[in-house]
Amino acid sequence: MPSSVYDLFVATSARTPRYFNLLTEHLSELLCLEVEGEAAGADGEKNVIRKTLRQVLLTGLEEQVFFGKKFVRYEQDPNGCITVHFEDGTTATGEVLVGADGAGSRVRGQRLPQARHEDTGIVSVGGKLAMTAQSRALLSEKMFKGMSMIMAPKGFGAIIHSLEFAPNRSNVEFMARWPAFADSIADDSIGWGLWAARQNFAEDPTHLGADDLLRLAQRLTHTWHPNFRRLIQLTDPATVQSINIRTSVPLQPWPSSEVTLLGDAVHTMTPGRGAGANTALRDAAWLCKNLVEVQQGRMPIIPAIRRYEAEILRYSSEAVIASRAQMNANDGIHKPIIGRLQLAAIRAIMRCINALPPLKRRVIRKILRVRGEN
Repeated sequence: MPSSVYDLFVATSARTPRYFNLLTEHLSELLCLEVEGEAAGADGEKNVIRKTLRQVLLTGLEEQVFFGKKFVRYEQDPNGCITVHFEDGTTATGEVLVGADGAGSRVRGQRLPQARHEDTGIVSVGGKLAMTAQSRALLSEKMFKGMSMIMAPKGFGAIIHSLEFAPNRSNVEFMARWPAFADSIADDSIGWGLWAARQNFAEDPTHLGADDLLRLAQRLTHTWHPNFRRLIQLTDPATVQSINIRTSVPLQPWPSSEVTLLGDAVHTMTPGRGAGANTALRDAAWLCKNLVEVQQGRMPIIPAIRRYEAEILRYSSEAVIASRAQMNANDGIHKPIIGRLQLAAIRAIMRCINALPPLKRRVIRKILRVRGEN
């Protein structure tokens, strides 16, 4: 992308997380991974609000991107030319069709009808609250400056994510350079999520409204640290939602054509490793590189797309499997007796790693690799 747009992306991002924390439900430290070097610098991991990121990525493309269309189907003539039909009766024609239409992709449904999703058996509840002096005081310094995962009994897990945008919002240079984005920088906030196997929820959260979801979250965490419970109490009900977590089943290679897929449309994954959005952006960069090769006459379309699809299948399958391993209701961690023993063993291992810096560095490198850093 143009350097000016990348600068805008950086300027609208939140403070880079410095720590990845693994905690007990009482917020006791099991493992703290400090992000150092390049991963913590200007070119390291970014915290973004997707709505803002979307607006940033569309900057300069206002004349090329059109909204208000709903894909119905596509047709391809013998020469490879593709015509897309929309619900309003209009059509669009081009040389390449990229289905980047999410987990429920209609393009995938026609292009790869054999592709399927599986229910992981995991459901989650989450919400967000404003960052205030009151809510900030509920977080330790490492929690405030990082991302924290909680490992609790019965397979319950949780995340606490602190997002701070304030320095950019008060930056006079930012306002002068990008006045159109003056109101686009998100407010500082704390996000949280709570998940477990569906059978361990007192009731199915996917059928509840926001207030009932908050009450359910409070009930499920009644023995947890009061600070986490207080975060739930302070949550804005308008931000609360529940998710039935599904995952794609890794695909075998297919014959390439001028119709291809990107992101969740081809490799939906659980949030267990935090790699979904990163992997989609990685897809986009690799597809762009290959299409430029075509545009400059160095490679025909089909070989370029075949090269693209082979590579994304390689790394996305790894990410899908790794994220599924973190969120699978059939895992022993969700069972009453085996789960307690497994949790105790995992916690012991985490504490050992926490005491050994070389092991900690290996773990952080592995996490960054899965999330697309390498």
